[in-house]
Amino acid sequence: MTVRTTIADLLRAKHEQRIIVAVSCYDYTTAHLVSQAGVDMILVGDSAAQLVLGFDSTLPADMNLMVALTAAVRRGAPDVYLVGDMPFLSYHISVGEAIRNAGRFLVEAGAQMVKIEATAAHLETIRAVSDAGIAVMAHIGIRPQRIGTVGRFRAEATIADMAMELIELAEQMVRAGAGMLLLEGVAEEVARIITERVGVVVISCGSGPGCDGQILVAPDILGLPADKPPKFAKAYADLGARSAEAFAKYAEEVRSRKFPDDEHSYHMKDGEVQRLEELLGSRRRANQ
Repeated sequence: MTVRTTIADLLRAKHEQRIIVAVSCYDYTTAHLVSQAGVDMILVGDSAAQLVLGFDSTLPADMNLMVALTAAVRRGAPDVYLVGDMPFLSYHISVGEAIRNAGRFLVEAGAQMVKIEATAAHLETIRAVSDAGIAVMAHIGIRPQRIGTVGRFRAEATIADMAMELIELAEQMVRAGAGMLLLEGVAEEVARIITERVGVVVISCGSGPGCDGQILVAPDILGLPADKPPKFAKAYADLGARSAEAFAKYAEEVRSRKFPDDEHSYHMKDGEVQRLEELLGSRRRANQ
């Protein structure tokens, strides 16, 4: 029987300089495969709005969707450290609502931590959720939920003044109670400095190799993105092309009546076809 990974295990990995492997995925089947690969952590990201539902941003994801997907991932990966992503407007309206929504991930979905895309304005929220006994991953750098205010995304902390601001923000998040940081699209040099300066686990999402761990979304890893993936994504397979070929082959066999064949069909027990024909015959005669 395996033991579920905990935050203590991830902190130990940081101190022992063992790289943490994380994947973002959204469904039971993929989560089961990811867990078999020995991945340390799964994040159920609000990018599901784009990669699962086909929206052009993460904003349409809501709490019910995210809790349902996180619960499915937990069933597929019962022993992996699991993080649920707080979607847009789930923690913005009030601290009380943020705590209540964060708690849903733990109680209803089996998550061990929640992720919050955070600015300095969210320090009180980070502190309150953490004080409520809910572990928080603070997501800084590129923050996809702010697409409406920035218009398009660009690498963060590429000049010294911006770098200092981000380093200070990271330290503020930790002081407020964040138990983990996710740095998205941050200059490699700055991400390395933050990782060295804070005592919590730091996960890189397109922020270079100097962090405690790395994360990519499962569709990008498998070569299944619906749209052009970000610069930092790397495909480790070309399942997109192979999947299209498989669907085309399926369609061809259905149209040519090659599928389903005898092997892929259920059959009546011996003698039951003849008995059924007799019953049908009796009914026809009775109706004449």
